[in-house]
Amino acid sequence: MSGVARVYKWELAKLVAQKRTYLGIGAAILVPIAFVVSLVVQGGTGPTDVPLGRTLTATGLATPFVVLFFLSIWGLPLITALVAGDIVASETNNGTLKTILTRSRDRGEVFTGKVLACLTYMIVAVLAMAVVGVVAGSIAWGLHPLTSLSGTSVPVGHSLVLLGETLGIYIVALAGVAAFGIMLSTVTRNSAASVVGTLMFALLMQLLGVLPGTEAIRPYLLGTQFDAWHGFLRTPADWAPVVRALWVCAIYLAAPLTAAYLVFLRRDVAGE
Repeated sequence: MSGVARVYKWELAKLVAQKRTYLGIGAAILVPIAFVVSLVVQGGTGPTDVPLGRTLTATGLATPFVVLFFLSIWGLPLITALVAGDIVASETNNGTLKTILTRSRDRGEVFTGKVLACLTYMIVAVLAMAVVGVVAGSIAWGLHPLTSLSGTSVPVGHSLVLLGETLGIYIVALAGVAAFGIMLSTVTRNSAASVVGTLMFALLMQLLGVLPGTEAIRPYLLGTQFDAWHGFLRTPADWAPVVRALWVCAIYLAAPLTAAYLVFLRRDVAGE
């Protein structure tokens, strides 16, 4: 087993042992359940001003898309920040960073293992939300063809493919939030400040997207890429926002991770 794989395995074990891990994933699971139960109890037809909201009660396949719309701006970024902002800083707070960095593991291996563990947690949280959303929605309203944003009927099998594509491009955008959190965690060495700072960064991206005078930069804001998945729900698919999200998010991912990596490599642990 390679050094990175060993660190990755160890980091996953530490995440499994932490309460904040279950807090984040638990929230991702409970939100779609609460959403469906609330609509069933109230006898509502779903929100009409969000993607697929008008057809929410026609098929359980619409549930994860609608829930993703509501969670994409603050919910999932917060869940991601809980771990991303703590993944490195906690080692300093617990006094274990010096021990880790003075052992046989290369610093690059340690950093890579932590990044992979954080991204794994993020992916699990998003997938958990989607799976529970499909199950809860299907129990409430059945598993029927989805109606696309263009008004066409999409078979169940193809709808599941669209859901996978939707989650994939959203995860790419959310990884930019995770990368920023890892950078703050590495630079500040303070878990609380990193978690709050990561969430503020995500909210700032959203705020800049609605302020007047920012039209020129909106296509390149990370918050704009959170909506790129809407392109998959049109017939034919609108690939322009998806392609843009891929290269824009690559920058938001690479820049903070590179900065964090350089800081991590040069970290002086002699006094820690």
